[in-house]
Amino acid sequence: MIALLCVFHCFIGYGLAVGAAPNAATDGEPEPDQASVNLERPNILWITSEDNGVSWISCYGGTNARTPAIDQLAKEGFRYTHCFDNAAVCAPTRSCWITGMYGVSNGTQPMRSRNEIPHNQIHYYPDLLKQAGYHTSNPGKTDYNIGGRPDKECWDYAGGKKQTQYGWKLRQPGQPFFAVMNINDSHESRAHGNVENTKRDPAEMKLYAYHPDLPDVRKNYAKYADAVERMDRKVGEIIAELKRDGLYDDTIVVYNSDHGGVMARSKRFLYASGVHCPLVIRIPEKWKQFYPAARPGTTVDRLVSFVDMPKTWLSLAGAEIPDQFQGRVFLGDGVESPLKYHFGFRERADERLDNVRLMRDARFAYHKNYMPYAPAGQHLAYLWKAPLTTAWEKHHREGKTDEITGRFFRPRVSEEFYDNESDFDNVHNLINVPEHQAKIAELKSAMRAKQLELRDSGLMPEKMRERRAAAHNVTLYELVRDDSLYPLEQYLDIADLALARDAANLNTFVTGMSDGDEVVRWWSVVGLHLLGGDAAEVIDVLERALQDDAHEVRMMAAWTLVNLGHPDDAIACLDSLLFEGTNNETMLHNVIDWMGEPALPLVKKYVENGGNRQGRYGIGVLGRIAKLNGW
Repeated sequence: MIALLCVFHCFIGYGLAVGAAPNAATDGEPEPDQASVNLERPNILWITSEDNGVSWISCYGGTNARTPAIDQLAKEGFRYTHCFDNAAVCAPTRSCWITGMYGVSNGTQPMRSRNEIPHNQIHYYPDLLKQAGYHTSNPGKTDYNIGGRPDKECWDYAGGKKQTQYGWKLRQPGQPFFAVMNINDSHESRAHGNVENTKRDPAEMKLYAYHPDLPDVRKNYAKYADAVERMDRKVGEIIAELKRDGLYDDTIVVYNSDHGGVMARSKRFLYASGVHCPLVIRIPEKWKQFYPAARPGTTVDRLVSFVDMPKTWLSLAGAEIPDQFQGRVFLGDGVESPLKYHFGFRERADERLDNVRLMRDARFAYHKNYMPYAPAGQHLAYLWKAPLTTAWEKHHREGKTDEITGRFFRPRVSEEFYDNESDFDNVHNLINVPEHQAKIAELKSAMRAKQLELRDSGLMPEKMRERRAAAHNVTLYELVRDDSLYPLEQYLDIADLALARDAANLNTFVTGMSDGDEVVRWWSVVGLHLLGGDAAEVIDVLERALQDDAHEVRMMAAWTLVNLGHPDDAIACLDSLLFEGTNNETMLHNVIDWMGEPALPLVKKYVENGGNRQGRYGIGVLGRIAKLNGW
């Protein structure tokens, strides 16, 4: 009795009225609540599915899969038409969700990096919900990509001994709840393996324009469509359980995917199929003051970034919102003006390096490729587990792809610009079209301003920034906020010069190769590399760079020298790094792969000397090269 009175007074202190609710039974399975709960703040049920973008949901016009449960939720609620993920892949996305901060602002954007953040400064939103009196649960996926704190520690219930998938059943009497229900039936892994005997008809699949129309492509679409339909059934089951507990009319129900996907060139990539996500929200009539449009069953055109979500959940709950939260509240009584642009980022995914930034509005998207020398479609073991990807690559290697279907496997340009209204598949790059130059300039300016605002940590190679942070005993969050350690404006300037591929900048790069800052030397050697033959007159500068203190600079200088017809010392440099050791093995293996044929003797020597062929999710970068060559 004393404990219950304490709970009662605690909730009243947070402005919450206690009504009838499930009792926390000793077996963890309370009796369903049959009565309406009169709360000053709503319950919130957040249903997330993995890896499916808007194209897979029928209320968004998708035809490959049927999603009646989500469609019904949209009829009863509000369907957001412009919701975008910031990171295009799971762990960096969930880092953004748990902190309310862009991954590039914390250094948590590379996949499976688990870099630490200053937890005494950065709060997880469930902690703040608990302080506001909410019961919080997330018995499924966490995967926050952050070190220094166990992922599940921030939740009241995160699975375990009290086995129930419906965390709201474990709350105290009258306690409002915030429950996450994550559905993995639509995860990328569900597109792996045998693609025969699907329920959906492969012949009826609508393909993205960048995929060749091949039997295995169609079958893989159908296999994944089956998975999406299983996911939708789970959505229906969760809502049915909420209704059985008498809570449907007391609970705001949110559904969205965790990013786009899942066929190759969607998940992990910042194109529309990778970041444009479904977002459907049902708001009970008792909370109609929170309606984002006139009535349920309508669409909402407001631009929503995933970074907006945790801040919005806190606002709906009446919780404290510290200054760390970088999004905008888009729902409830604390609504803020919408973001004008959506900012996205992509860096390393598993064993493969990349570095891209996205700035877009509802219609137009500007992409900046900080590693344009690497093809988007470089082999990634996990992605290649889908039969579609293997079939597509084989089709390309046989010379059967065209300008659109083959571009995935070729090196990229530095900048891309798309009209998503007429080209959702992002296959027509309009970067040089005169009529779009004003919009391009607008988005480029907005991107730079956002990178400065967030202190974008991605302007130096991943291992290089880790070394610098360790040398100064700071987290990446702290590193990038110290101009003496991370002069971001200077790095943005030299990177832009490198990406411009303008021979007029040759002398700037030559000077930069002697700079005391390894980041300036890195972008200078990238600039020389992208100049191609225009850098032939500075061979001596590149040869000196083979002794640079930064191994990343050595690697890029070696590759550039090979391209310019000076391979001897360059290959010897790479040989030394490969067999005597390097502090950036991931980049070394990627550079060797990007080099192609001139690096094959290195790979053969590597595997003959017992080098590791395997990676985290399958064959490694060098193992793959060896396999293709029969070694």
